[in-house]
Amino acid sequence: MPRVLIVEDEPRLAQLLADYLTHSRFQADQTASVREAERLVRAGGYQAVLLDLMLPDGDGMELCKTIRRFSQVPILMITARVEEVDRLLGLEIGADDYICKPFSPREVVARVKAVLRRSLATEQEAGSGLELDRHRFEAVCQSARVALTAIEFELLATLAKQPGRIWSRDQLMDVIYPDHRVVSDRTIDSHIRKLRRKLGEGLPGDHDWIGSVYGVGYRLQTRPEDDTDEDE
Repeated sequence: MPRVLIVEDEPRLAQLLADYLTHSRFQADQTASVREAERLVRAGGYQAVLLDLMLPDGDGMELCKTIRRFSQVPILMITARVEEVDRLLGLEIGADDYICKPFSPREVVARVKAVLRRSLATEQEAGSGLELDRHRFEAVCQSARVALTAIEFELLATLAKQPGRIWSRDQLMDVIYPDHRVVSDRTIDSHIRKLRRKLGEGLPGDHDWIGSVYGVGYRLQTRPEDDTDEDE
């Protein structure tokens, strides 16, 4: 069941949305706190976030910007602000949709489904049959599935955005540690090794899905002829 986080400080509205989502076979969690919402999204496992802009302990716009620094989870903003400038600003800072109050709960569910379809279609463009299933945190190729951790999935999703492009350790570190915590610069290497092993053991093909270029970084290799791997 896809998981949706409802960030809304009106209890009745939050529960109404949760009931409609549950009826449509979603798992719905609720919070009214900016800090708690950020913690939950960082923990991973959500396929969409319904985000109110007026919250007791912060601003939904700022939370959206914060989430976009470490996650591409679809965000649907819910607000009573109807001015065009607010709608445009919400989309410019990374929201995937913008729903103005009052609204029909059925419309919200339909919008969530539409955003998830677009998100999944985008992730399926990784190339050469490799697909990413964010609902299950899995890599899929020719019906074979490989379960990934949240960090492994985000790493692979980043590499899959532009197959063949080389991503430096620093760029990948920004994806999985946006809070700039102090960790070894070899942390990425450890995650990549585990990810490589899982893909190599679980997906068909006789080539490494992830290649490395000495002193530069890593890239997604979608064809055997791309194999020019150099150990780092």
